[in-house]
Amino acid sequence: MFKNIYLKILFFFISLVSFSQEPVIWSTSVEKIDNYKYKLITFANIQDNWRLYSQNLEDGGALPTEFIFEDESIFESFSDVSEQESITKYDPIFKMDQSYFIEETVFTQEIYLTDSFNQNTIIQDLYYQVCDDRVCIFQDIKLVFNLNSDDVALVNSFDYSSIVSDLKLILGNSELLENEYVTENNDNFSRRLNILILGLFGGFLALLTPCVFPMIPLTVSFFSTKNEKAKLYSMSYGFFIILIYVSLSIPFYFLENINPEILNQISTSPILNFIFFSIFIVFALSLFGLFEITLPSSWSNTVDTKSNLYKGLISTFFMSLTLCLVSFSCTGPILGTLLVGTLTSAGGAIDLTYGMLGFGVALAIPFTLLAFFPNIINKLPKSGSWTNTIKVILGFVELALAFKFLSNVDLIQEWGLLKREVFIAIWVLISIACGIYLIIVSRRISYIISSIFFIFIGLYMGSSLFNKSTNMSLLSGLLPPEFYSIYNNSNDCPLGLDCIKDFDEGLNKSKLTKKPILLDFTGWACANCRRVEENTWSVPKVYDLINNEFILISLYVDDRSDLSSENIIILKDKNGNEKILDKVGEKWSAFQTINFKNNSQPYYVLLSPDLQLLNKPLQYTDTETYYEWLSKGLENFKSVIIF
Repeated sequence: MFKNIYLKILFFFISLVSFSQEPVIWSTSVEKIDNYKYKLITFANIQDNWRLYSQNLEDGGALPTEFIFEDESIFESFSDVSEQESITKYDPIFKMDQSYFIEETVFTQEIYLTDSFNQNTIIQDLYYQVCDDRVCIFQDIKLVFNLNSDDVALVNSFDYSSIVSDLKLILGNSELLENEYVTENNDNFSRRLNILILGLFGGFLALLTPCVFPMIPLTVSFFSTKNEKAKLYSMSYGFFIILIYVSLSIPFYFLENINPEILNQISTSPILNFIFFSIFIVFALSLFGLFEITLPSSWSNTVDTKSNLYKGLISTFFMSLTLCLVSFSCTGPILGTLLVGTLTSAGGAIDLTYGMLGFGVALAIPFTLLAFFPNIINKLPKSGSWTNTIKVILGFVELALAFKFLSNVDLIQEWGLLKREVFIAIWVLISIACGIYLIIVSRRISYIISSIFFIFIGLYMGSSLFNKSTNMSLLSGLLPPEFYSIYNNSNDCPLGLDCIKDFDEGLNKSKLTKKPILLDFTGWACANCRRVEENTWSVPKVYDLINNEFILISLYVDDRSDLSSENIIILKDKNGNEKILDKVGEKWSAFQTINFKNNSQPYYVLLSPDLQLLNKPLQYTDTETYYEWLSKGLENFKSVIIF
């Protein structure tokens, strides 16, 4: 059952890249039958080599196409969605018969509206999956049926640059938007260096697992038989390992170039965050030894055969690829953590490259280094049960990280299930459980010290439940925000600040109080937003500036609350494409993109009451830079009579 789990996970990650391919173009039309009765017609134009799956599928295969009305109360009744005759054949991806469409198809549905219905459009959510022979893509879009028109097209791409809407601001000093206050190079260098180090750390951990460590002496001994070419082959072997892992990041560059909102949607989507939670649980159970996540054995067998057929550097490349494949049951969960973590960060694909580079370098070092110093092999510890212990410890880490993604879902959906104290309690239990496991496994001094370390971490985190002065800054961004607490129901703003969550309301308050605006584009699932709030805003001089001198407007781009019917926004670009914004977060995300040409968080803007930019925008940075930025903006505000 579990041997194909990785394939499904792999298809999921590859599907993210394939957003760019737009394999299905959808359009809609409406036929009026009588006063309140209509036929809704949905056309699917399917690109070459792609399959769109039917609504009627058995469990265990592809996800069926599904049509769901946003508001069923407007109907007296409606029929099931009818579809044309589909093709039913054996699907090599799902290894079962599947019904699907190629080239084009049409879906129809009859509706009977209530006599109180007085709108011109009907909105329907469409969920569907398409596959070719390599990848599968799951998409969800909104269909718009115009009851006063015979032809309404829905186009998947949208051009924000040409938008004309009520969300558009007329900004003064707009030239300040051309550059951020902190140069991109300085900010990125620090972040990418950290990710490179994390990748190295993950690679070194992978070296200590039972899938990799026993391979070190075997591989080095093999190359030592090559005599004068031993060093060349070992260096090539290490280089190819690095090349293979770095190449895994290449497809994600195509993902970023298509739509600037995609990575933001990945990090803030409750569905994707729940999928990440499920994946990490699977990773944890695998590392605990309940089952193994492996690539198909045919892959490694084929590659191994290739390494025996060829000679020289080509053979060395296939040997490197074989190592990457056969070690996947141990390295896969670490790579998955790296992949999810970097794709949901501000840097996206470039960060992933740095992380994969660090991971590959760490794995390659021993194979290359030991070729030059073969005597070190005799000093290496023998592989044994300790490598499996490392693997189980990694399982506890994966389990803890899984709840971070479940917490994101809880925050975005506003369920209130994983409040800060509940989340910390779960991590406390996981940490103490890891410590107890180490004591049970062995009474050796190294195990006892490690056990004490994990139990101490658990108790330290636990102390924060009763002592609010416990410093938890190292976990900022991982824990839910401080105001998301079982003890705090009066203020849902960071640090008890007076924040306003609607731009127009905040702008009006700014005009009344004659104070400048600190515009904070943030998100419930934004880790760096929490770090700024807990590590920078909490510094007294920064807190006092924000609290006393600015009107704080915090706009959550992942707020899943519904907009009221009169506030739903339909945007149109120069091509006539429509985009419906019916969620609060969708509105603020579009607001940020339209006005500031940016869609990453955190993102801070200083504005006067008459919408003059007071300083260049700012993203995640250190406390001193943030304070200087605020002070300079306030100075600019006070030095010019703007209103």
